[in-house]
Amino acid sequence: MKSGVGLVGLGLVGTALISRLRAAGFDPQGWDHDGAALTRCRQGGGRTVDSAAALGRECAVVILAVFDTAGVIDVLEGEDGILAGGTPQAVIDCSTGDADTLQALATRLAARGIDFIEAPLSGSSAQIAAGEALMLLGGEARAIAAQDTLLCAIAARRTHVGGAGMGARAKLATNLVLGLNRAALAEGMAFAESLGIAPADFLELILNSPARSEAAVQKGVQMVREDFAPRSRVRQHLKDVELMLAAARANGRRLPLTDAHAALLRTAVDQGDGDLDNAAILRTLRRARA
Repeated sequence: MKSGVGLVGLGLVGTALISRLRAAGFDPQGWDHDGAALTRCRQGGGRTVDSAAALGRECAVVILAVFDTAGVIDVLEGEDGILAGGTPQAVIDCSTGDADTLQALATRLAARGIDFIEAPLSGSSAQIAAGEALMLLGGEARAIAAQDTLLCAIAARRTHVGGAGMGARAKLATNLVLGLNRAALAEGMAFAESLGIAPADFLELILNSPARSEAAVQKGVQMVREDFAPRSRVRQHLKDVELMLAAARANGRRLPLTDAHAALLRTAVDQGDGDLDNAAILRTLRRARA
């Protein structure tokens, strides 16, 4: 019987997951289509394989930390994907994706005897590495219970929000609020600067007023220091926001604040800030002129 854990995606989140798993006594094998990411993993003491299919051959559980749902489908069902190599017992998807597509994927995997667990994480890569992220679980309770030790190693805080697809829905809804809080903080900081209030002074005011938010706690110092080294990227949050808008349209709902946020994020990407930390939305708002 196969044993062991594989992980696809060795970017910010995947690297944080490798760290969590190794600290808990697991010895995961990693793969990424980016050769530089594979090299960084090996240099950090991690083990890698040469294809996603190799993980399917060797691992009982495969964790996915890829950019989007198209990547999930490709790495699982593509020509050299995990399922081309073998049949793991379970797939745990930590990405933020399209709920309806993931629901259909769960049905296809179940027909092959594979448990599919959605496990998107609410928090930056630094928070994931520190075990501070919230895991939003979607899938069958039986399948989740069977992977309890592994899931606990990734995140101490976990909540089961429903069946397959509900993890993505819950993550998008919470990310909507988080992203708007972050954008509001950045807009307030840019506005305060125009009024002659220094960013550090403004942040102190925010943190000691009813306007305080977790976004201000987590991103405020980065904005003040203009430290935009990525913990999570503008481009990635734009992907999530586009998913929110698509889901809202499908359900006959408008999201006017999120429409405005999406426009800001698109501008940030167009201005070359897509791979910066999402705190860099401040740069876009500073550039905005009447």
